Parts: sequence; structure tokens; C-alpha cells
Amino acid sequence: MPVFRSALLRFADDGMALFDPDGLLAVGPDAQGRQRVLAAGAWSDLALRFGSGPVEHLPGRIIAPGFVDMHIHFPQTDVIGSPADGLLPWLENYTFPHEKRFVAPDYSAQVAQFFIAELLRNGVTTALAFATSHPASAQALFVEAQHHQMRLITGKVLQDRHSPDGVRDDTEQSLIDTEALIQRWHGVDRLGYAITPRFAPTSTPEQLRGAGELAARYPGVWIQSHVAENLDEIRWAHELFPASRSYLSVYDDFGLLRERAVYAHCIHLDEHDRALMRDTGAVAAVSPTSNLFLGSGFFDYAEADRVGMGYGLASDVGGGTSFSPFHTMLAAYYVGREGQAKRGLSLSPQHLWWQHTAGAARALGLAGVVGNLQPGCEADFIVLNPQATPLLARRTAQAGSIDELLFAMIVLGDDRLVEKTVISQAKYGSCA
Repeated sequence: MPVFRSALLRFADDGMALFDPDGLLAVGPDAQGRQRVLAAGAWSDLALRFGSGPVEHLPGRIIAPGFVDMHIHFPQTDVIGSPADGLLPWLENYTFPHEKRFVAPDYSAQVAQFFIAELLRNGVTTALAFATSHPASAQALFVEAQHHQMRLITGKVLQDRHSPDGVRDDTEQSLIDTEALIQRWHGVDRLGYAITPRFAPTSTPEQLRGAGELAARYPGVWIQSHVAENLDEIRWAHELFPASRSYLSVYDDFGLLRERAVYAHCIHLDEHDRALMRDTGAVAAVSPTSNLFLGSGFFDYAEADRVGMGYGLASDVGGGTSFSPFHTMLAAYYVGREGQAKRGLSLSPQHLWWQHTAGAARALGLAGVVGNLQPGCEADFIVLNPQATPLLARRTAQAGSIDELLFAMIVLGDDRLVEKTVISQAKYGSCA
């Protein structure tokens, strides 16, 4: 039973941070041999029961839950940082040409290897990721995630129209391929499948209808797509689906709004749309670095909270500009602060961190499984070094509260802050 002693961060059910400057984390195997949290709390409270054997002492470090990334494009790893006037030109000029390469299994495998390593290096231990329209891309990502025993959800993209040769798929075959991948990978080890229409304009009604039928046939899988990211995109969706009340309603009309349905961006929603998200159990993947980079707009945190719509944070690489959860949390702070200045909204450091861990896990339907270090959770965690850089060390040493400490790491942190990433598995101690 591995036992660790260091500062310890975790979250209560209401999203408040629980921080023990001198904490204890004990983990042990469940019936399947997967490491889970047995105890987490103050050393003084738990040492008598759990601290009598070997203890790995990590002075000056913080053990925290692994981050959860709710929306990221694995095939866009190599187009991150590409200049464009906005979303649609960015797709046309960079994304689609590059994604054609993923028809090759060897190329897909090579990028998947780098992608998973980069997630783990940045402390991301759970991700919901897009592949491409090629089954080989999803297959490669599943294989690499399984190799690391990582909890990962992905799916082959569905896009049978308004897409160039090389990424456009065939309606019937795309649904056959999707079902085959579900049957092969969903629920294997720590893997999950996501039915993945790219976005409504690039799927015919027939393809969306088939996706909805698959979602009904396999209620345990996830659904992922994009909605209301860009005003030009919204106008396009209205032209293509004039019978639907809104862009979001297109997905509802085809049976694609439900629990475990994750829609990236959700910037330009109205009150009816937000209520529809809430009532169906669908959630938003908030992608602030991407929204700022592409000039798409600001997610309305205040309205989402007022209505009771679920959400969590996401990097959205490669429209997003960094794999680092610290950069994503800082961008979310800007969005909450600048995008809604008239309301005086300021996201607290605890809430920002919760959005990328326990809150994101809850939005994915994985509360109590990942994103936290409460007893029963899978033991995915990161070891943070708040002295990783001279400025970070100087600022964190002067932090007088948990909010000051967390915010200093959000503002000044990057991959150097993550000293180790530990993945729960049968043989304890996998790290990157």
C-alpha cells in the first residue's frame, strides 16, 4: 500500500478546495488491481492508521488530482500556433489539409505517441479527444492510451459533406466504422468511445440521424461535437437546418443531447439553449485559449451558473494554444473577468482549478472516479513543485492562503511545475 506524505490538494463535493499543508495520501488496489485512494487528509489524523509502514516523503511538494481535459484534438497537435483570420479559414487552411495524413496507421501511431506523452507531461490524466474521420486515427489513439493505462475517451470523426477529399467520409460506412470501434474499444480497460460528429454543418441529416440511433443503441458511450463557437458557423448551421430552432437544437432533433454529451465552446447560446443543455444533461467544454486565439467570443459563466448548465475546462489544441492546464485556467480567468466585466464576475482560483479537475470529471459523468483524491477515486495524481522556477518559488513562498497559492501557480505555472504524473494501474507507479 503506497503512502505519500506531502502537501495535499483535493476537492469537496461543493467544489471547495481541501488543502492539507502536511497531508497523507494512501492508495491500494481494488478487485481489478487498479489503484484507488484509500485515505486522504491531514497527516496528524491518518498517520496512526496508515503511516506506520514505508512512506514516500515529498517535502516542499504538492500532490494534486490529475487534470481532466474535456475537449482536445489529437490530430491538430502539429497545427497548434497556426495563424488564421478565424475558425472557418483556420479549418480550411490548416486543419483539413493536415488531417488527411491520418489515413496512414503509422503516421497516426507516431502522432498518438507524442500526443499522449505531452498530455502526461503537462499533468493531464483524463482526456476527451477528437480523432479524424479515419478509423486508423482512433485506433492508434486507443492503443497508445491503453499502453499507458490512461483514462481516455475518443472517437472517429463523422463528416460526410462540406469537407475536402481525404477527410470527407461516406455516410453508411462512417456509421459502420463507428459501431465497430464502439464494440472494439468502449469499456476496455480505462477507455471510452465518443460518437463524434465534427459539427452539424459537416454532417448530412442522414449521418446525424445514424449517429443519434447509435447513441440510443449504446447509451453508455459519450457524444462530442462543437456548437455555437463562431457567428459565421452559426449562420451556416441555420441555413443548412432551417427547421431547427437553433444550432444547438439541431443536435437535439437528431437525439444527440443527453447525459455524457459534451459540446465544445457553447459561446453564443440563448437562454432556451442553456435550459436545453441543463434539461438534457448535456454539458459544455469551455475552451478559453482557443476562443481568445480565434476571436470567437467569451463563454458566459454567469448565465451558465444561473441556469444550472454543466461545464468544465478544455485546451482545444490545436485551436487552443497550449497543452498546459495552467495556461487554460489563466485564460478562463481572463474570459470570466474581461468578457463579463459589467457583472463584476471574477472566477476564484479554487473554482478555476475545480473546473479542470473534479468539475470536469463531474461534467463527463465521472464524478468520484477521476479528477479528485477522495477515497474511492482512481489514483491518478500529479506531484507539483511550487519552487520549479525562481519567480514561482519567490511568489508561492509568500502565499498567505490557499487562494493565493493556487492563483500564483495558475498565473506563473507551466509544464515545469508538474514534477511527476502518476497513473492508476495494476502495477503501481507508472509516471511520465
